[in-house]
Formats: sequence, C-alpha cells, structure tokens
Amino acid sequence: MQKKNSIIAVILIVVIVAVGGYIFFHKSPSTTYSNTSANKNTTSSSTAAGSKDQAAPINNAVVVTKTDSTVGEYLATPSGQALYTYGGDTNGTSNCTGSCLANWPAYQDNGSTSNLPTNFSTSKRADNGQTQYAYKGMPLYTFVGDTNGQMTGNGVSDFTVAQP
Repeated sequence: MQKKNSIIAVILIVVIVAVGGYIFFHKSPSTTYSNTSANKNTTSSSTAAGSKDQAAPINNAVVVTKTDSTVGEYLATPSGQALYTYGGDTNGTSNCTGSCLANWPAYQDNGSTSNLPTNFSTSKRADNGQTQYAYKGMPLYTFVGDTNGQMTGNGVSDFTVAQP
C-alpha cells in the first residue's frame, strides 16, 4: 500500500511541475493601458528578442509602456508604435516643423484631453494649431520608418525614444 501511495505522489508531482512549467513558458505578454479616465502608469512585457507584443487601443487610452531588450521600458501609442522626444524642442514647444514633421509626425490628441495620465499634457502647435501630446512637457512624435512595434528612430536626428 505504501509503494502505491509513493507512485501516486510521484505522478502527482510530475503533473504539477509539468503544468506549472507549461503555464510559465507559454503565458502571453501582458500590456496594461493608461486610460485617459484613469491616472495610472502602464506596464508591458515582451520577449527578450525585442518588442514583439502589439497593443490594441481600448477605452480612449493615450499611451502604453512596452519593454524592449535594448532600451528597457518605453512609451508607445495604444497601437504599439514607439513614441519619441526631440532634442530641439523646449518644454511645451515643438520645434519640429516642415520636413522634420513629415518624418516625425506629432502624436496628436485623440479627442479626449481630460484626465490625462500622470506626467502627460497637451499643447497647441504654433505651425498648425493642432493639439499634440507631451510627456513631462516634451512634445511626443512617432517615426514614419517604424513598423510593427519597431523603434528604428531611436538616436536618429536628435530624436530619442520616450521612456517613463
């Protein structure tokens, strides 16, 4: 009887370890959204090979944070496109215009500017009067060369990926 109980215990342990291992190695990356109606920070995970998770916009989210193996956490649009700041800007003022703006589109207000997440604000652009999002006062941009969650604009033309 004791031998039978030992065999059952060993089988049970093997099953528990196998299920736990499967769950650990096969769980999906998670993304938490910063909703314009909730002032909270956002987090996200991705694989060690880089930023592979694609966030989907929900509930008027303004931004998500994602993780990349080379830069760590960075800010992205709800659809997963990396956000950048420009070294030529000043607090609350965008100096990226003309051909700069053609390559680095301003991250513009989605229509809901009330209750923005912590450290986010908006400002009116002097060149076209549109409202642009800013993080800690610095205007935010996307890069036309980025696709599928890439951040190929980091370090290009004095632009840096925005990090929380």
